[in-house]
Amino acid sequence: MSHNFEVPYEADFHPDVDGLADALARLVAARSATGEPHVDPNRNLELPRVLPEEGLGGRGALDLLAGPALEQVSRLDHRGFLAHMDPPTPWPTWAAAQWGAAVNQNLLHPDTGPAARQLEPLVISWLAPAFGMDGGHLVPGSTVANLTALWAARDLTGACRVVTSTAAHLSVAKAAHLLGLELVEVPVDDRQRMRADLLPDDLTRSVVVLTAGTVTTGAVDPLEAGDGAAWRHVDAAWAGPLRLSAHAGILAGIETADSVAVSAHKWLYQPKESALVFFSDSDTAHRALSFGGSYLAAPNVGLLGSHGNAALPLAVTLLSWGRSGVAGRIEADMATAELFARLVEDHVVLELWGQPVTGVVNWRPAARDPAEVRGRLTDAWISLADIAGTPWYRSVVANPLADPQHVIDRVIDAL
Repeated sequence: MSHNFEVPYEADFHPDVDGLADALARLVAARSATGEPHVDPNRNLELPRVLPEEGLGGRGALDLLAGPALEQVSRLDHRGFLAHMDPPTPWPTWAAAQWGAAVNQNLLHPDTGPAARQLEPLVISWLAPAFGMDGGHLVPGSTVANLTALWAARDLTGACRVVTSTAAHLSVAKAAHLLGLELVEVPVDDRQRMRADLLPDDLTRSVVVLTAGTVTTGAVDPLEAGDGAAWRHVDAAWAGPLRLSAHAGILAGIETADSVAVSAHKWLYQPKESALVFFSDSDTAHRALSFGGSYLAAPNVGLLGSHGNAALPLAVTLLSWGRSGVAGRIEADMATAELFARLVEDHVVLELWGQPVTGVVNWRPAARDPAEVRGRLTDAWISLADIAGTPWYRSVVANPLADPQHVIDRVIDAL
């Protein structure tokens, strides 16, 4: 005997080809539009304050959200956007992210992500050798990468404190706090690099965290520092991808670390929540980070439980560009940063903090309040930074479409 069963709400789980095409058209139109690179972050969203009792339908909801999602945004691809460590993303990642959302694979279990579980270690194997590491896994960001590395370090070595510089990312202090480790901060020199000569004499129970590309200036600590430490970790969230380029020597010594963190959503041009934690002995580290359960067919490694196919957008980028293509784009950004610094030096009304090391340019008007001038900017955007108590601009060359001359001209106009 057969029974007729009507599936409620079935339509929403099948493709609406016209709806998807319209969503893509809106995306393309928004990316093609001109406008300011930065919008008022305090502008209120024009959305219901209470969840509607009756739904708007897929197209109605997308209509309502198109403005906030595609227009009320900072234009990271704008020629005047030289502000943060957040790049525009290449178009294949948009497609890959959509594929990932559509099939919704879960890497927690082989049954729910068979191919995705193989793709992630493959992508890791493509990148790990550049850092002298033998493996690792993907995480949503370098905050989680740093926490994961310090977790492995604590459990494998018995370390009881973290030693890092005063310019280290705040995630290092967070990780030390969460893991119950003492935090010791070492002063930096006049270029914002760790004073390795001021490291504690006894590091046998310490995790030394070195930074490759500080947030404020892009400075690189001496990456071979910390000899004798229980564990040495390099936070290369920003500058790590230089290891794939002709500028790999800037990060000399990174290959001697026990672990390395890299944010793919920075200088590998990936969508947000894409980062990697690498280990020199990943088998041992992963065993220390593994948990199981009666419902799991494979151990759960790391901080995350279920997570999606985060490797897919990164894989499509790496396959699209190849190593030489990744290197070429990073090298072009480095050249742009050098050009930017020269243009600043050529203006008598502008001041350069120092030559950029990893694509971060710090500069300011010589006799004006940087924040006041930035408040008058149009058609360009830069971020603010405090260096040793003095306000500076911070222009991070992560946008391959940016025009440094345009940015400087707009600042001159705003003086």
